[in-house]
Amino acid sequence: MQTENIPDESPAALLFPQFESDLYLMIASEVEGLSAEQLDFESAEWGWSEWSIRRNLSHMASGDIRWFWQRWGRQLFPDGLPSGLPSPEELDGLLESKYDRRFDEDLYWDVDVLLEKLRMGLALAQAILSNETAGSLRTKESERRDDGQWPWFYAAHPTGLRRDSQDQTRAWLTLEVTFRHRYFEHITHLYNIQRIKRVQGLTTKVKIPIEGYLALPGWDLSEPPE
Repeated sequence: MQTENIPDESPAALLFPQFESDLYLMIASEVEGLSAEQLDFESAEWGWSEWSIRRNLSHMASGDIRWFWQRWGRQLFPDGLPSGLPSPEELDGLLESKYDRRFDEDLYWDVDVLLEKLRMGLALAQAILSNETAGSLRTKESERRDDGQWPWFYAAHPTGLRRDSQDQTRAWLTLEVTFRHRYFEHITHLYNIQRIKRVQGLTTKVKIPIEGYLALPGWDLSEPPE
């Protein structure tokens, strides 16, 4: 994923063309036609199979809304969201859940509904990209608490992540890092979905690039036995 040579004045979408259509098509094709039993298969045998395909999908769909709206939305859209996007109240409501980093399963369980929410989050990402330049993605920052996980991720982000020299729990990330993180998260969980399909003897549909978090030394790329 080479973006360093894209000039600052370029449209932001040139940095992350995957958000235009590729991500949705890749994810939707892998869950298409699966039965409830196949969607809900879970196993404690591997760390990557502890969340079912359906729960991975819920995590992926909610993640774009959590990151692009909850962390950045009001900073990027102080005058309100563009026409065609959900209201702030609807987006806030989607994030009310008793489940960790997933939608409320009592309300959002059907795969078609989850895919609709995935489209919603990706549309929010596209709206941000259409308003920004490559340079603004590289300079706009948001503070977050470093819970100990991000140092593991730093190696996948050559630029845009920094920590407070006095307080190692304080970190700042750029809007570019947020998009890069979301792309890496999508392909990571899509890889998990494919492994869960393979352990059930199912055929996978798309080729996933081994980059980002998947390419970090020590990342678990284990496969079910044949």
